[in-house]
Amino acid sequence: MTASNGFFGMGENMLNGGQNKMKTIKLATLTMAVLLYTTAALAQHGHSGGAMGSGMGNTGNGNGIGHETASTNHGSASTTTTGSAHGKTMDDILNNNTHLADQISKLTGESATTACAGFKNLGQCVAAAHVAKNLGFSFACLKDDMTGTAPTDPKSCPAGTGTKGSQSLGKSIQSLDPNADQKSESKKGENQAAADLKESNS
Repeated sequence: MTASNGFFGMGENMLNGGQNKMKTIKLATLTMAVLLYTTAALAQHGHSGGAMGSGMGNTGNGNGIGHETASTNHGSASTTTTGSAHGKTMDDILNNNTHLADQISKLTGESATTACAGFKNLGQCVAAAHVAKNLGFSFACLKDDMTGTAPTDPKSCPAGTGTKGSQSLGKSIQSLDPNADQKSESKKGENQAAADLKESNS
């Protein structure tokens, strides 16, 4: 009986040891699977986040015109933030696109590169040029107010022009002519600018 118990006891211990090893292996496998899944999920999330950031950055570049609705309500410019497309400056784009440059010159009475200097992007410049023409504003005053620049000749612009920092197109329309329908006029100018940019790129 003692030998038998010893034999069976040893077999039971071996069985328990085997089960413990199996549990350890299963636990290690499960841990590895969780780690691999978590790493893959984090990598994928980081990649998609990077792609989103890149996409948003590309939206900010180039000829785009920012929507004015939020900026009109909150008093801050929400147009896109740079005047370059694929590494090109506004001057590069205008020098290579004589049709668009000529259109800006006709609207503003000055060279396109001079007219657009200081704007956040090309779309903003073209929209401002159209609005100034549509409403009979001085383009220089509208530009100064939008870019937060003191006018060269303060007497030529309404009081306060260019003193509030960068302004949205809608806010600047309101500053120069409080009676103008700044929301519809800014939208009209943006649509005209979008048409010009689309035509010049076709």
